[in-house]
Amino acid sequence: MRPSVQKATRKQTRVHNSRLIFKTIYDREEVSRADIARETGLTRTTVSDVVGELIGKGLVEEIGYGPSAGGKPPILLSVVDDSYHLMGIDLASGEFRGAIVNLRGEIRHRIDLPLDDRDGEIALSLVYKLIDRLMQATDSPLLGIGIGSPGLMDPIHGVVRRSVNLDWRDLPLRSLLRERYGLPVYVANDSQTAALAEYTFSDIDRNDNLVVVKIENGIGAGIVLNSRLLYGDTFGAGEIGHMVVVDGGQRCRCGNFGCLETVASARSILRQAQPITRNPQSLLAQYVADGEEITLPLLRKAFLNGDEMVTDLLSNTARYLGVALASCVSVLSIRRILIAGEIAIFGEEWLHIIRQVMIQRSLSLVANETEVGASSISPDIIVILGASALVLTYELGLFAPLLIGAPSGRGIFRD
Repeated sequence: MRPSVQKATRKQTRVHNSRLIFKTIYDREEVSRADIARETGLTRTTVSDVVGELIGKGLVEEIGYGPSAGGKPPILLSVVDDSYHLMGIDLASGEFRGAIVNLRGEIRHRIDLPLDDRDGEIALSLVYKLIDRLMQATDSPLLGIGIGSPGLMDPIHGVVRRSVNLDWRDLPLRSLLRERYGLPVYVANDSQTAALAEYTFSDIDRNDNLVVVKIENGIGAGIVLNSRLLYGDTFGAGEIGHMVVVDGGQRCRCGNFGCLETVASARSILRQAQPITRNPQSLLAQYVADGEEITLPLLRKAFLNGDEMVTDLLSNTARYLGVALASCVSVLSIRRILIAGEIAIFGEEWLHIIRQVMIQRSLSLVANETEVGASSISPDIIVILGASALVLTYELGLFAPLLIGAPSGRGIFRD
């Protein structure tokens, strides 16, 4: 039996209209009340009432007059970018990173705290320390806190189901932070937040579907389909890092053998590069001869200068990634895949190998239409921005894709 369709309440209609009008002002940057009414189909009276409320909340301001079409020149409206701030937190690297971000994704203050291999309760206390310090760094009201965390997440309940690196299991992170700070809190996997950052703050066409593969010490994919973030029935969508690509390969942290992370993560690449430094014919060996540690930029330098052993290593890495992306293309028929993380510095030649293997391993008619490129957002802020986009999504109803079933926050339009 089909569920009956219920008519929206007056409050729901008011919230919808407020979000629609605010989004129109946000997207247009400068727009008149009359233009808002024409674009949204709402009455001028409704637009005028909502705009008055937005101005009263400090979200919108009148910035002057637009060109006249023959009568009185229209008053233009614009979003006050720093009227409210967002807090974005990245827990997915070797340090905990956080920032105060304005409504346009501009970072106003940033703090990084070294993790130093701490985990469990000690790592959680470091999260509190980071947020405590960020809370003191803004005079604007905070709309909420967004968290990008490594591991398997339950974004509906805000629970870290399993994070190997942080030794967290079934940690009710959202509840703990909401109780401590009294703010809306939204939690997602770091790869999902990376996809949100690209979708929200880059110049991509938001009518396109999108996969962002984030490669650091772990590997994961954030998937945006039909303007919604896909996380799967059991919240494991995009966990391609634990796809087995090498039969009988090295043991992975997850317990399996031959996972993609064991051959293509940043940690794995640096580990595989160690023997190359002992070969005097290698350029990489010359670069680290003075005791300097191997880094991805040094590998890139050796790669671009024709080091054959480094080229073989990175080519193998690209081929394994191509195999994984072929599965993504075959299942999702996606047209845009972006590689995020410091590993993307290896450049177009490396991406070309990934693309070619992806085409060879999937239906070429579909894969030939799939673009594989590098993320446009710096790897050290992509999770921060994506976590901030979570807050923008739920608290202001802007254009970032929604997590279906996730709880709504207090929402400034529901006050």
